[in-house]
Amino acid sequence: MNDLFDIRGKKAIVTGGSRGIGRGIAKGLHDAGVEVVVMGTNEKVFAAAEEIGAPGTKAYGVICDFDKTPDIEGAFQKAMFFLGEDIDILVNNAGTQIRHKCEEFPLEDWEKVLRINLTSAFAMSQLAGRIMLKKGCGKIINIASVVSFSGGYTVPAYAASKGGMAQMTKTFCNEWAGRGVNVNAIAPGYIDTDNLIGLNETRMRQILDRIPAGRLGKPEDLVGMVIYLASKASDYVHGSVQLVDGGWMAR
Repeated sequence: MNDLFDIRGKKAIVTGGSRGIGRGIAKGLHDAGVEVVVMGTNEKVFAAAEEIGAPGTKAYGVICDFDKTPDIEGAFQKAMFFLGEDIDILVNNAGTQIRHKCEEFPLEDWEKVLRINLTSAFAMSQLAGRIMLKKGCGKIINIASVVSFSGGYTVPAYAASKGGMAQMTKTFCNEWAGRGVNVNAIAPGYIDTDNLIGLNETRMRQILDRIPAGRLGKPEDLVGMVIYLASKASDYVHGSVQLVDGGWMAR
């Protein structure tokens, strides 16, 4: 049974891995014995990789501006240098949140959110997928959201990007499942990260009142699902969007 969830020796990239959900996932994978590249937008990735990898184990930082599609391939190639030109697990977590009322949402903010949250995941999946398809195995885990199913408030671009993430997961599944590559998504609920900045006290109270678990999630709450989707235990799981939401969607 333990072998089902054994991912020791695997090689992974976690995008948006220097803070929040991504940091928790990167640490969880590393603690499970995975060689991890942490990708993020600035020098904080190096400190994150050093802390995750201490003492002296295999974790690396790579800077990538996910708002600039041409930067993504270069960052991926740097990651491949560290990982010996191989990858077993890709976690597409990089994302941003911008809040405006729908009638006031600037087009440039809409486009930025879509580029960072969705287009970067598409590009990373293509790059990693080409390697995975050649060897006939691999696990791609996209970080979607409960707003993949609902609309939220003042987050039209974020909701669109996360709805797109869920549908992109299914499309990649349809083409790659029969070729040995599992593509799935995790839909976190309301996790206690800086993505919640900007919510007023009334909205926070409404959110907490709806969560049956009675609390916000923590980044480490996602680690078990990530390990499951990265391991042999999920070899027949394809195109799914797995909720980790404290019961939010059940209410």
